[in-house]
Amino acid sequence: MGEIVRFPERGVDQPVEAPEPLWRELVGRELHRERTERGERLVDVAKRAGVSMQYLSEVERGLKDPSSEMLQAIAGALDLGVRELATRVSRPQALALAA
Repeated sequence: MGEIVRFPERGVDQPVEAPEPLWRELVGRELHRERTERGERLVDVAKRAGVSMQYLSEVERGLKDPSSEMLQAIAGALDLGVRELATRVSRPQALALAA
């Protein structure tokens, strides 16, 4: 039939690497950081963006993967463009903070 290939064993001294964060998690953290830094409430930003407070909360927590239209609405409610948001998220500092 087929050959069974075993996974290589990890030694006790080898640390377990955390998986790289998902894009939606990085975007959510940046949106949350921007909102809280501005002293804005979740309900106010959600209203300006035209989304529910629960949806915005789930985006900020990285649970929802918003469409480009939703991302534009949410970023716009924080006076950010999608390009600016993507630039902030893709910086190496953002990746280091997320880890």
